[in-house]
Amino acid sequence: MNEETHQKLMKIKRSFRLLMSGPTSQSMTQKGLGYKINWGVPFIELKKMALEYGKDYELAIELWKEDIRECKILATLIMPAEKMLPEITDIWMEQVKSQEMAEMLAFNLLQHVDYAPAIAYEWIATDKTLYEIAGFQLLARLFANGQEANERGINEFLDQAAVALQGDNMGIKHAAANCVLRFADLGEEYEKIARAALKGIFEL
Repeated sequence: MNEETHQKLMKIKRSFRLLMSGPTSQSMTQKGLGYKINWGVPFIELKKMALEYGKDYELAIELWKEDIRECKILATLIMPAEKMLPEITDIWMEQVKSQEMAEMLAFNLLQHVDYAPAIAYEWIATDKTLYEIAGFQLLARLFANGQEANERGINEFLDQAAVALQGDNMGIKHAAANCVLRFADLGEEYEKIARAALKGIFEL
């Protein structure tokens, strides 16, 4: 790590103390959002901080290495999408420990990478909870941005959504339901396809 990046990292970590929210941090800890340190800093404050620092690859890499909730969220906000290589995504996703972070990674960063559809379809087909949640949330963002799937993609998505919606995990069910709604928003034809595929499973 170069000296400039090191100084930025130290400054950011110090600033979290000033922004910390004790009750939020305590509530997150009780819900099992286990990080070594969790300051409970609101997302809106982290977004402001991200604007101040701008896109910064080196800083994002170093921030992600910290087992601190706020550092990881900030990393997803300042990593330039064009420099987020698939192998870095693999490493980061392996280190995700909470639903919150899976969603942050999908919303803040991965929806902007050019290989987003490929990983989204891959992840919804795994049996790993956080990967499935990230995959469905990522697909939901792509649908919301008007990206349409091809026929094979549509069939694959609806098959996986049907399985998820009939499963026991509330996090996956919520992500899948949100994704189906975004898919239906693409247009009347898409809504019809979803209704037919998910009849008796999910009401649109």
